[in-house]
Amino acid sequence: MGTLGPGHTGIGMTSDRTRARMVDRLRADGIRDEVVLAAIRAVPRHIFVDEALAIRAYENSPLPIGHGQTISQPWVVARMTELARHGRTLESALEIGTGCGYQTAVLAQIAERVYTVERIGALLAKARRHLSSLKIRNVALKHADGSNDLGEDLAVDAIIVTAGATHVPTKLLRYLKPGGRMVIPLAAHGEGAEPSTQRLTVIEAAPSGFREETLDAVRFVPLLSGLA
Repeated sequence: MGTLGPGHTGIGMTSDRTRARMVDRLRADGIRDEVVLAAIRAVPRHIFVDEALAIRAYENSPLPIGHGQTISQPWVVARMTELARHGRTLESALEIGTGCGYQTAVLAQIAERVYTVERIGALLAKARRHLSSLKIRNVALKHADGSNDLGEDLAVDAIIVTAGATHVPTKLLRYLKPGGRMVIPLAAHGEGAEPSTQRLTVIEAAPSGFREETLDAVRFVPLLSGLA
């Protein structure tokens, strides 16, 4: 698991005390996994946004990171991580959509090894710099299309998809170990469903096949194919 380097505690609105208050709010808002909360507290979110937005880094809101993408709000990061961990020790995790690397850094505090994929090369380079600055070394990054088979020989305990999909990317399910879980925002279907409505969905590799559970309403940028 990752060990953060020194020198990123921040001051004022980016201080450790501000981060602690954010964690208290997450706990009050229903996040129960103390391992996940400790990981959220350990990672300085202000490192992952532009300096002009650093003062807003510990608000519970998404923020722009360029290229039409956003850093997810802390509650969503915590909730997806909590659902993926499900009270287990994670040897390995796969993230689809590295973005600026914040969710990656949180996962790296929990899993022994994190594999992360990003289709936008400039964002991947930014994430690499952020993770390097925090001396996080248990992450493997790849510039690839995460909506398709990655061509890798992987077996992971958890997959987190950080973009909204219209359907389950079944080509990724083969990477789940037995009992492993994918957490993904899926577009709501059915009569009356709005096109922008998504639900956090957990897909678990059960002995009898894949079991699916639909949970919280969320809003993510769309999962796109191709490289940029």
